[in-house]
Amino acid sequence: MVEWPNGQREALLFVLEEETDPNRFSIHRLAHYCIDLSDLCQTTRIVPVVIFLNSPGNELTKLVLGGDRHTYLQFTYIRCALAEWNVEDHWNSNNLIARLCLSLMHWSAEQKLEVYARAVRGLVSLEPDPEKQLKYLDFIDIYSALDDNERAQYKAEYPQEEQTMTSLTERLRAEGMEKGMAQGMEQGMEQGMEQGMARGMTQGERTVLTRQLQRRFGPLDAQSLNRLEAANQQQLELWAERVLEADSLADFFQEH
Repeated sequence: MVEWPNGQREALLFVLEEETDPNRFSIHRLAHYCIDLSDLCQTTRIVPVVIFLNSPGNELTKLVLGGDRHTYLQFTYIRCALAEWNVEDHWNSNNLIARLCLSLMHWSAEQKLEVYARAVRGLVSLEPDPEKQLKYLDFIDIYSALDDNERAQYKAEYPQEEQTMTSLTERLRAEGMEKGMAQGMEQGMEQGMEQGMARGMTQGERTVLTRQLQRRFGPLDAQSLNRLEAANQQQLELWAERVLEADSLADFFQEH
């Protein structure tokens, strides 16, 4: 809600579109949506913003409709291509979102570990909620995509940030087990305490194993999630020993 010095107040709407694949972006679709929104809300104060996680730099940024003599519609938007932002300009940003998105900005190969470390440092210093810290740590891990050698180097060069990450992971494991046991105890009241507790422990281990796989290999496909959900206690224990050694999801699930 914007207020002018004369006391006039009016809503200013920001329309945000996020595109991972720039080929899916359509300036015509965005213009159509903004016009519909203008009609629906009875306002012309609409600011369209498009956030490109990846960008070749050739997206249409302006749409002009008309003939040789007259222009009847002119539409543009604020273009935000993260890969074109210089990561060093946001090293010490007090904006949590900027720090979480450091890995999506422009950086050189030798800066990869520094990017990861500063993102973790920003997460811990700017986000006080432990649950959100755990959630955003997964985001940093997925988009940073450190391999095993890089993780070992990171642990040696950034011991303080590594300890922070380890503490968050241990908290995740404890909360996952606690949640699973709580669910098991609740079910145990109806189906037998011993059976319920066992189910709770299994669910907790499944939750922790899923998070570990996501951190190592990125988002899991439906088939992998189904296999985890269907696994019994013995299978989960076997996989828990294998998760740190597997080089890929295929290797992790392979029957040895």
